[in-house]
Amino acid sequence: MKKTNPLMIGKRREPLTDTNLLLTITICIFFGMYGSAMLIWGGGFLNPQRFLDIFNGNAWLIIIACGLTIVMIAGGIDISVGGVVALVVMACVLFVDSSYGSTLGALCLALAIGLGFGLVHGFLIAYLDIQPFIVTLAGMFFARGMITIISPAPYTATLESFVAIKDMRIDLPFGTVGRAGNFIPARIEPGVLIALAVVLAVFVILRWTRLGRNFYAIGGNRQSALMLGINVKRTRFLSFVISGLLAGIGGFVYLIHTGAGNAQNALFGEMRAIASSIIGGTLLTGGVGNVIGTLFGVLSLSTINLIIVSSGISAPWWQQITTGAMLTFFILLQSVVLSRRGKGNIKQLFKWLKPNKQTSKTEGAALQNE
Repeated sequence: MKKTNPLMIGKRREPLTDTNLLLTITICIFFGMYGSAMLIWGGGFLNPQRFLDIFNGNAWLIIIACGLTIVMIAGGIDISVGGVVALVVMACVLFVDSSYGSTLGALCLALAIGLGFGLVHGFLIAYLDIQPFIVTLAGMFFARGMITIISPAPYTATLESFVAIKDMRIDLPFGTVGRAGNFIPARIEPGVLIALAVVLAVFVILRWTRLGRNFYAIGGNRQSALMLGINVKRTRFLSFVISGLLAGIGGFVYLIHTGAGNAQNALFGEMRAIASSIIGGTLLTGGVGNVIGTLFGVLSLSTINLIIVSSGISAPWWQQITTGAMLTFFILLQSVVLSRRGKGNIKQLFKWLKPNKQTSKTEGAALQNE
């Protein structure tokens, strides 16, 4: 028994090995790229503010990518989040400058819009069993169309209390020394704190809650999850609800970053969020993923774009080419990892899950004997 227990524990944790492997590769590639940029180009890359500006400009993307990670781990896809973000921005910027507008009211409106899309998508996908791609594609077209109905022209918020939040910066205890010898602290926007809080919350949900384990279970094998007593429909429903809610939060963070609404806001945001999740180690087939990897996926995409700009290449298509090359590399990498897993690791995934209270002792013993 002493010899078998460590093996059983190792098997029980083996599904996490693939996630950690992809996460480690993503982190190493990010620091490798940024470290190389510091050595080759120096200048701005040595400035802490340049690194923090990656967070400032992509806080909204980090938030919606977290929602995509949950949906993809559960075996789904949501391509509406970019349109939802743009709709939230336009609706909230007009609400802020209305006669009864306020920043708190805009936040509530953003949450309501995102939650509304999440509830509709989740119901159609989970309970009516319609393909996620079709449902969320319709949601994307609906959201983008509603933007031009609300306001065909760009609009910038002018409410003083909102502008004060938009212009707010949080000074950090480190920074750079100016030409005059004065200390210039590095600064972050409030949206960065919101994004990091979302990453932490999603990490806790996926790592330490039954709901998070259920997401992994239905993404790994839906039929096996059903046999274990997991409510598959409700779990899929909640994954899209959370994604919609995070899209609403991401839209509000986008608003306090730009302060303006435009039909072109968050254009291709859903594609960048999906790419960030894949680069971060989330498998398209479901069942494997880590929100920390998604965070580094966003940072990696932004860093490669900064490197291209610093290289003097101004043509925008080079950023798309490098993004496509990175995405292809990680998809190939995932294919290799997926081939390692095999059917045996799918069974071990469900051993990692705690048996339901309704699961009999006989079923539990059978699972351990497999």
